Amino acid sequence: MSATQKLGWIGIGRMGYAMAERLAKAGADLTVWNRTRAKAEPLSALGAKVATDLSELAACDIVFVMVSAWDDVREVINGPRGLLSGDRAPKMVIECSSISLEGSAELRASLSQRGVQMLAAGRLSFVCSGPRAAFDAALPALKMMGPAASYVGDGELARIVKICHNVFLGVVIQSLAEITVLAQKAGVPRAAFLEFINQSVMGSTFSRYKTAALVNLDFAVTFTPQLLRKDLDLGLDAARTFQVPMPLASITRDLVQSLIGNGLDDGDFAKLIVQQARASGLQLQSENAPVDDGLSPRGKDLT
Repeated sequence: MSATQKLGWIGIGRMGYAMAERLAKAGADLTVWNRTRAKAEPLSALGAKVATDLSELAACDIVFVMVSAWDDVREVINGPRGLLSGDRAPKMVIECSSISLEGSAELRASLSQRGVQMLAAGRLSFVCSGPRAAFDAALPALKMMGPAASYVGDGELARIVKICHNVFLGVVIQSLAEITVLAQKAGVPRAAFLEFINQSVMGSTFSRYKTAALVNLDFAVTFTPQLLRKDLDLGLDAARTFQVPMPLASITRDLVQSLIGNGLDDGDFAKLIVQQARASGLQLQSENAPVDDGLSPRGKDLT
């Protein structure tokens, strides 16, 4: 990345803050914007500039966008006070939000009309699609934030990869909740059971990372049930488009909806274990057990 390359960041939520923080700490020339300015202000202590108006980011070479949903993306890019509301436009937009394939294609077309290249990108270990030259130009900035970046082709292919990933996330956490509750009801402490799972061929980075939530009921939010429901809906929409039956994803989506409908959506999506326990006649208590999540400090701030 050129030393003079200017980066912009739109959306300072939990994930957005952590990733923008990495860019700032790496010494990037970074300008950030958030609807609630106070959430972005701490980044100024790391050298980032905090924009008052989105149009200020149009002077950047690359602008990252990480907001909640398609309506938010459309507003911050093409709204009356959005990124493209003035005469200038950035060279590239890297869109990291969870939106549909159709929304992504619409966004790509509107950016193209202004001469702006677009990469669709997932988060953490980036998966990107769009022009190969754009990916190569953005790669140094992506590597400031994540351990890896993969290019999967043109167009919106990164969207479907990200959607598939998050559908899998939902199915796996529900499966973990079910087997953990089954083991507990048979008399096995959750900590002991998950220690075994994590050391077996079925253990994974994800199962280790979620052990604290499942054992000690630590439901500090990493991903909300509402966002998981949205991504499951996107996955099921894609399944209908491509004529792929997804019975497990469909059932999981309904279980996440039940979690929300029963008022258990005030924490992380791992709270599915509470719902599973109640359906099984159990009232969970924290086991207050020491838990190793298997992640380095670098990984822990990327929830």
